[in-house]
Amino acid sequence: MKDYKKEYINYRIRRAKESFRVAQILFKEDSFNSSVNRLYYSAFYIISALLLKFGYSSSKHTGVRALFIQHFIKKELIPKKYGKLYKLLF
Repeated sequence: MKDYKKEYINYRIRRAKESFRVAQILFKEDSFNSSVNRLYYSAFYIISALLLKFGYSSSKHTGVRALFIQHFIKKELIPKKYGKLYKLLF
């Protein structure tokens, strides 16, 4: 894997962690809609990193969702409950 690809994957992972941390803070402050928004982006960033690691990518959120379901959920590499959760956040 090329260095720039590893860097981008790591960048997406950092963004996912940051978004999750912010979601927790917002939840504690009773800012539920904003918390769910940050949870969605946390999932989006980590799924984008996963897809890129395996050679898939999309510039659209719907594309990321479709690729995740096609390559990981339907093939049962990741439990279906996580696909359902991502759809719910979407």
